[in-house]
Amino acid sequence: MAKKQTKAKHVINREWCKGCGICVHFCPGNVLELDEWFKCFAARPDDCVGCRLCELRCPDFAIQVVVQSKQDQVA
Repeated sequence: MAKKQTKAKHVINREWCKGCGICVHFCPGNVLELDEWFKCFAARPDDCVGCRLCELRCPDFAIQVVVQSKQDQVA
């Protein structure tokens, strides 16, 4: 049986992001960074484990994580 992996896509509303860095701080995979305008972006999206901590911690609801398992992607 193949190892079940996840793939996550980060949907970031840059207008809502105030650049507080909370999402960056709580990300266990070190996926997110702040750009030169202090807006978050997924610098290493392949390292995302799909835990959604960034989404849960964002005080402005500026980030959403859409998780899809590799098995779902094949179908």
